[in-house]
Amino acid sequence: MSDAPIGLLLVNLGTPDAADVPSVRRFLAQFLSDPRVVEIPRFLWLPLLHGVILNTRPAKSAKAYARIWNNETGEGPLRAITRMQAEKLGVLAQGGALGSAPIIVDYAMRYGAPALSAGIEALCAKGCERVLVLPLYPQYAASTTATAFDEIARVLGKMRRQPTLRFAPPYFDDAAYIEALAQGMREGLAALDFQPEVIVASFHGLPRFQIDKGDPYRTHCKTTWRLLREAMGLNERQLRLSFQSRFGRAKWLEPYTADTVAELAKSGVKRLAMIAPGFSADCLETIEELGVDIRDLFLEAGGEKFARIPCLNDGEAGMRLLATLARRELAGWA
Repeated sequence: MSDAPIGLLLVNLGTPDAADVPSVRRFLAQFLSDPRVVEIPRFLWLPLLHGVILNTRPAKSAKAYARIWNNETGEGPLRAITRMQAEKLGVLAQGGALGSAPIIVDYAMRYGAPALSAGIEALCAKGCERVLVLPLYPQYAASTTATAFDEIARVLGKMRRQPTLRFAPPYFDDAAYIEALAQGMREGLAALDFQPEVIVASFHGLPRFQIDKGDPYRTHCKTTWRLLREAMGLNERQLRLSFQSRFGRAKWLEPYTADTVAELAKSGVKRLAMIAPGFSADCLETIEELGVDIRDLFLEAGGEKFARIPCLNDGEAGMRLLATLARRELAGWA
């Protein structure tokens, strides 16, 4: 076995380079041009994307990003948290927690910077002949996990000397993941100054037709929800399932988070907590969409107390999970 260092690449979705309109436009252009993300014939979609959406949506999105942007570091929370996850995992690797072989940890984004190509090339430049790619998507979807694999394949297709790769599988039903979610949920609830009557687990949505084509995402989400309920001792009324971030006119996965929260408030629920189990790091969809838009919707509909429990991020439970996944997938190499 080669004594060359092993690369470990954490992969997340991505974020604009800055919270301004041009940066957001570039990010959305890359993201929404991906046929894995928008499965509409190119001759129909691209004129709409470049003629309408990229001339209207970036301004609104840039304002939302500006509200959560860290101006000191010049990055959004998704990139900052993913970077910290990689840094902390690197420290664990140096201490031998991931195996006895030398391991170099880095991170990359499917869209925006640092690009997947830069991540793979940087690890190879440091002498890594073997690379474990760990997508930070617990539930598989073609528009997240598969498109990362597609892009890495394109990167490798341009390389003369390719590293040997492993791809970590989805971990939606992994005991370590469920325990990490449960620990984060317990800690988040314990920190509140009220006891929620209902907790809503909101996952990112997908167009329904993608599920009808065979995407297992909904099944993965429902499995995570069931296992988390069992771990927390909650029934389906106490821990509700919903899907957020609907875009366009197509039918998406239901129930929608906005509708669920409004209905709960109108039915008399006054105290509500929100979790986002499918997100490995807090981002625009959790901080702004859930923490602001959904909160305001709940309060306006009659609710009185609302809390958003943070994602696992780079906290103790989240880092223990990532170390467990990495150690398992590196077995035989490290």
